[in-house]
Amino acid sequence: MFKIVEGNSHGLTDVDKFVGLLNRLPGDLRHFLDDDGDVIVARAPGRLDVMGGIADYSGSLVLEMPIAEATFAAVQKTANSKIEIVSLNRDGKRYSTFSMDVGDLGSDAPLDLSSAKRFFASRDSGKWASYIAGALFVLRSELGIRFEQGAKIVVASRVPIGKGVSSSAALEVAVMQAVCTAFEIAVEPRKLALMCQQVENYIVGAACGVMDQITSHCGEIGKLTSLLCQPAEIGEAIEIPSEIEFWGIDSGVRHAVAGSDYSSVRVGAFMGYRMIADLAGLTAAPFRDGLVRIDDNGWHGYLANIPPDEYEQNFRSQIPAEIDGAEFLKRYGGTTDTVTTIDPSKFYAVKAPAEHAIYESSRVQKFAKLLTEPLDDDDLSAAGELMFQSHDSYKACGLTETRTDRIVELVSESRQQGLFGARITGGGSGGTVVVMASRGSRSTIISLVERITGEMGAKPYVFHGSSPGCHSFGNLRLRAS
Repeated sequence: MFKIVEGNSHGLTDVDKFVGLLNRLPGDLRHFLDDDGDVIVARAPGRLDVMGGIADYSGSLVLEMPIAEATFAAVQKTANSKIEIVSLNRDGKRYSTFSMDVGDLGSDAPLDLSSAKRFFASRDSGKWASYIAGALFVLRSELGIRFEQGAKIVVASRVPIGKGVSSSAALEVAVMQAVCTAFEIAVEPRKLALMCQQVENYIVGAACGVMDQITSHCGEIGKLTSLLCQPAEIGEAIEIPSEIEFWGIDSGVRHAVAGSDYSSVRVGAFMGYRMIADLAGLTAAPFRDGLVRIDDNGWHGYLANIPPDEYEQNFRSQIPAEIDGAEFLKRYGGTTDTVTTIDPSKFYAVKAPAEHAIYESSRVQKFAKLLTEPLDDDDLSAAGELMFQSHDSYKACGLTETRTDRIVELVSESRQQGLFGARITGGGSGGTVVVMASRGSRSTIISLVERITGEMGAKPYVFHGSSPGCHSFGNLRLRAS
């Protein structure tokens, strides 16, 4: 029977539940963990994207809240060279397994992460396992860690998948933290989050920004993580004002960061930056196929640094609504984005994605300023309006759905009942809508959810509450007694 011998559960009930799962592993897994070895446990929450969203990869300020739901990872070092992974379902009775050898991490230094992506693509169950074992490949690549011992890894999550609250980031962060602790690898918090992003970008193959991993690892309970994504400058966390609270309402439409809509919008935003840089007379030089380097000492490569009035005065009229990929590559050589590639046979929207980044950055800065000063009714209405504008901008990019639009519309209709604003979150294309409400608005939210249930035929999952980020939570050490 494993018990906590080191660490703090922070009074979180899900901690005891996870330890209970480890002590009641199902079927053939009953003796998966050895009684004579310590087990390191890490806990990483999902996140609710309050403001900023997809403007993260364009250098915007983003405001994120760690949610109550979290993912757990348990790591036990072994004397052999096997990496054995078990992923438990929510009920703890069903599971998936994956195994590899430390030799599969390769002997080359530095390790090319594209080879790790190919490794998982060639294996059964490789897709889900890449989020977990990918941590080992990144540690090998980034820090030159040579794993001499194997490990047993058990993961379980209460962060709902496909709802736009970063279940993948929570998984990556929990595993990376537990592995680093178990193998005594010292990594500062920001660096650990950035390495988790590498798992997502270069091994899993999803073109996400870094706000998810930063919030999951560095977030503080009951506060908004303030992150300037240039590339990842963590500011002072913003205390959520006592007058308000944030809720998340699932649309019932599955969200996917790896989807074509999200990736296309990201490509379009970087195309927009490349065009604006050309109009501004900035020097661009080929880097490699489809990529360029731009000498930009003013905006430093980020659309978010272009003031809206400067954009409107000098560039807006010359940015096309869309462009053919082949034509763009012929005229401009490529973009500065190392995460995405341009399909020559595809048309990309450019103006809406570029403008979203420019205007969203301005909106988030205004929103943050409002939340850090005394709030009156006009301020609350202004903050809510910024959220509605953000949602409309997502819609212009094609990243909203009928259900997300309807939830936002219902919130707008309820502004007299203490609901101030709402917007789609994260990568869009379904997932969760965040709602800013008066503190103590549970009854109003319940009424709203009942109306959504009646219209859409299914009761949505509702997110409420916060919990500490993985770094704040620390680690637990379990030992058999």
